[in-house]
Amino acid sequence: MSQMSILRVVAKVLLPFILLFALYVQFHGDYGPGGGFQAGVIFASGFVLYGLVYGLGAVRRVAPARVVEILVAVGVLIYAGTGVVTMLLGGAFLEYGALTPGHPAEGQHLGLLVIELGVGITVSAVMISIFSTFAGRGRA
Repeated sequence: MSQMSILRVVAKVLLPFILLFALYVQFHGDYGPGGGFQAGVIFASGFVLYGLVYGLGAVRRVAPARVVEILVAVGVLIYAGTGVVTMLLGGAFLEYGALTPGHPAEGQHLGLLVIELGVGITVSAVMISIFSTFAGRGRA
């Protein structure tokens, strides 16, 4: 068995665990260390590993540039949209308590989850885009 095939098998085994850990960090971030930024970087690192082992073309097939660009915008819209929704509900921008009138603690929890999701999506998509751009330098 060649070294490259061993590396490919190890990457295939590790990749689901990397992505699962990113989701754990994402949704555990309001209870402990972690959150959207850290989860986004971990999630993107799975794609970077995939690209280093299988090539940039494989990453671009799994995560086309147009989809990554859309995800960057979607994450920002989730973040900003949450702030606009809180304002429409009578609170200040990103005043999470307005999300669940009468239950500000629940609003805090919901708001943090949604905001961190937007951050995670944006950071992951930007990191994948940066990797694809730099890895594709000098290629047609």
